[in-house]
Amino acid sequence: MSGGITMIEIKNCPSLLVEGFNTYSPKAIKMLYRGARVNPILNFDIDEFRNVGEIADAMHRISVSGVQEKFPATIKSGDIRIAGDNERSTHILKPAPWDKTLHDRKLITANEHLTMQIASQVYGIQTAANGLCFTPKGQPVYITRRFDIQLPDGSKLPMEDFASLIGKNEQTSGLHFKYNGSYEDIAKAIRANVAAWMVDMERFFELVVFNYIYANGDAHLKNFSLILNGQDYRLAPAYDLLNTSLHVNGDDLGLDGGLSPDIEKSDVFDKTGHPCRLDFERFGNKIGLVKRRVDKILNKYISLPEGALNLIAQSYLPEKAKRNYTRIVNERITRFIRESK
Repeated sequence: MSGGITMIEIKNCPSLLVEGFNTYSPKAIKMLYRGARVNPILNFDIDEFRNVGEIADAMHRISVSGVQEKFPATIKSGDIRIAGDNERSTHILKPAPWDKTLHDRKLITANEHLTMQIASQVYGIQTAANGLCFTPKGQPVYITRRFDIQLPDGSKLPMEDFASLIGKNEQTSGLHFKYNGSYEDIAKAIRANVAAWMVDMERFFELVVFNYIYANGDAHLKNFSLILNGQDYRLAPAYDLLNTSLHVNGDDLGLDGGLSPDIEKSDVFDKTGHPCRLDFERFGNKIGLVKRRVDKILNKYISLPEGALNLIAQSYLPEKAKRNYTRIVNERITRFIRESK
């Protein structure tokens, strides 16, 4: 690539993973950058930027949940830049985290990108537009377009995560408050706050299933939000989806209370400690979904689709990580399809 300093070889679109593109594909340009042609190579090293005094201010300007470092970004003259103090950011950059206790931490960006693309392209889950860009040294950095920013005026849509909606915070529920609850708690808040709750309840239910199958053990209360859409609040597009089992040994589900404290566990769950399809069927019924619709969603997850395998193959994960990613998901599917007596 340009300048002779980039070691990354771009063979597939760094957003939609379409083969044969050494930059963003036309469709990706439209979805991620609203039609602007953008250089996938950053003209600064984000690791160096981390060390300047302005970084804390830059991070505080983003009102998006999460603990991974996030940088507000804008697009200027075809380049991705860190947003200035008085600029409204349109995108968010997420480099690999510093936490060296995470296994293969530098792969987290490509992992999140792949998982988000599988959710969107294979399962039709509404997600934040996303892709990868690369430092001059070739390190992938995750980039996502802010869905709470309206153009051309840059106004911000009201948005609230479910920790806030349910009333969980550090004062009421301790340091790890965002893990304190169950997915039924989120479902109850959707029903209470969303006029068209049945539509969004199905979207939420599928997200819970997807997170289990794709081993996202960090699907906590702050990783689900409501956003004002016209006159009504709706479930926000999915964000922060990744296969956490590539990096940490964690729980099957991201919340301490699991699916629901009031649902009888299947005998498979009791014996193995892992939920199976019957547990998700009972959860779907508990949150008010029709059995036919529950079955239609669950049937999408009884095998690993060819489309997902193709995206894994075309992703920016190294070959060994691709194999591990596939193995982890296949193990989850095996657990999921176990029949309960």
